[in-house]
Amino acid sequence: MIATADLDACRELIRTGSYSFHAASRLLPERVRAPALALYAFCRVADDAVDEAVNEGQREEDAEAKRRAVLSLRDRLDLVYAGRPRNAPADRAFAAVVEEFEMPRALPEALLEGLAWDAVGRSYDSFSGVLDYSARVAAAVGAMMCVLMRVRDPDVLARACDLGLAMQLTNIARDVGTDARSGRIYLPRDWMEEEGLPVEEFLARPVVDDRIRAVTRRLLRAADRLYLRSEAGVCGLPLACRPGIYAARHIYAGIGGEIARNGYDSVTRRAFTTRRQKLVWLGLSATRAAISPFGPGCATLHAAPEPEVAFLVNAAARARPQRGRSEALISVLAQLEAQDRQISRQRLGNRANPI
Repeated sequence: MIATADLDACRELIRTGSYSFHAASRLLPERVRAPALALYAFCRVADDAVDEAVNEGQREEDAEAKRRAVLSLRDRLDLVYAGRPRNAPADRAFAAVVEEFEMPRALPEALLEGLAWDAVGRSYDSFSGVLDYSARVAAAVGAMMCVLMRVRDPDVLARACDLGLAMQLTNIARDVGTDARSGRIYLPRDWMEEEGLPVEEFLARPVVDDRIRAVTRRLLRAADRLYLRSEAGVCGLPLACRPGIYAARHIYAGIGGEIARNGYDSVTRRAFTTRRQKLVWLGLSATRAAISPFGPGCATLHAAPEPEVAFLVNAAARARPQRGRSEALISVLAQLEAQDRQISRQRLGNRANPI
């Protein structure tokens, strides 16, 4: 399905760029691990293309570079779904995955929409807004992983999306200081205001105090609730896939645990987990998967999906994937193109009328 050289390139990209997923993926069966590596490699390339379009101290140039990176990614995704991927290992490998598993286009396009939100500098007034963003950049990947396991049950998909949401909330909590120093904030603005911490004040001077600690703690507690609820869906996955998904759950939750041990300081410190910790979690995950067929069912399996991820569950569960882009994605891409055209016209005007 995937050319050996392309898969090797994807494996190397994940090994050096996503330590947590690389560790968890070692417990997946090869029939799922190979397409999962291709999926994560394409997502990693997409995310890096936007993040690397940044040059500190040149905010206008940053914004333009991000816009062009997202629009370029849109074109690459069009080529993947047309069966003519760009001549790059991650693109070719992902195209093979799309064809083999009939990947609903709405899922990778949700990721594209989230990256477009980054490019336009969107921030989030409420926790629901943060979940909207997390649905696109993380829960969509959880839904795609279910597709790779050939699981389309709506309840299991909803719990996979819970896990994606939890993992992204952990990422946001870990990167509070890094994001702020780059002029970005992903924490709910209303939570910050409730703690008496204006967003503009924190962005101007990112320092750790009781206010930002409280917001970070609250975010991680929300993540813990979602981690716990996600576990109900693991028993709906093929038995051989369960250790890898348990591992992803424990490794990412472990990052949250490290943040807590650091006193919820993600401004001056960045939480990380050790190789020894990962090995312990891998062992725990294998054990939990082995006893999972004998445990009682969990009522939370049938809990309704979070409203922010319902569109992902519906897209992945459809027997016939919906064709065409969503109106929301078309709107944000049009916004990026309009901004790009405006910048181009301004530059042409400056050249025609030099000072």
